[in-house]
Amino acid sequence: PMVFLNRVTGDCKARIAAKVEGINPGCSVKDRIGLSMIMEAEARGDIHPSRTTLVEATSGNTGIGLAMIACARGYKMIFTIPESMSLERRVILRALGSELVITPKE
Repeated sequence: PMVFLNRVTGDCKARIAAKVEGINPGCSVKDRIGLSMIMEAEARGDIHPSRTTLVEATSGNTGIGLAMIACARGYKMIFTIPESMSLERRVILRALGSELVITPKE
């Protein structure tokens, strides 16, 4: 999402815009990465919701972005996550329909 900085540019002749990643659906720049990965794989014919389960190792925002897009497009999503991953992130991934496989720290 872009926001034009009309009130703070003063006498500047250029039109200045800023990206505001915090207003992405998952509140992260990683939302676009998840969308891009899935859309490109679909365009190549590599994946399809009726025949593909997506599996990814994650501990952060990329996983949340992938989970959001996978859920919206009808994919089954499985994440391997470290046992040190926060409870809040686990709740978000599960709320988006993902299955979690928790791996030991070592």
